Amino acid sequence: MNPNLKFAERNSIAATIDPVSQGAGTVNTSWVSMGNFNSVCALLGVGVMTAGSTVDAKLQQATDSTGTGAKDIPGKAIVQLLAAGGNNRQALIEVRDTELDVNNGYAFVRLSVTVASAASLVQAVVIGHNPIFVPGSGFNQAGVAQIVG
Repeated sequence: MNPNLKFAERNSIAATIDPVSQGAGTVNTSWVSMGNFNSVCALLGVGVMTAGSTVDAKLQQATDSTGTGAKDIPGKAIVQLLAAGGNNRQALIEVRDTELDVNNGYAFVRLSVTVASAASLVQAVVIGHNPIFVPGSGFNQAGVAQIVG
């Protein structure tokens, strides 16, 4: 690890779910190529949860950027968040490129968030970590407006 590298040189905002009051249903990030990173970390933020609602999140893998052959990555799902557990919580899910089904051509990941029963405020950021080529900021999604460092 090089301590002289800045955060934006070692990481990328690869995909997001912008803040939303998500009704019952599923919302996904775009697909992220693991060919650009050694690992990714999905950060889920849950704000106010309507009474009785639940939030699930998991990482999925696919063979291309359109989601061909999409399937869950084993062991890469959070324990369901319940409204009864309180508001304003976060969860992280990490995956390394070696944890994908690479033998069958799986090289893309996305975060899938499912809200059940009633609306909840959610937001997510998928951070690409340890890029194959630096700076990592070169792999930022188009919505990244500024990097101050």
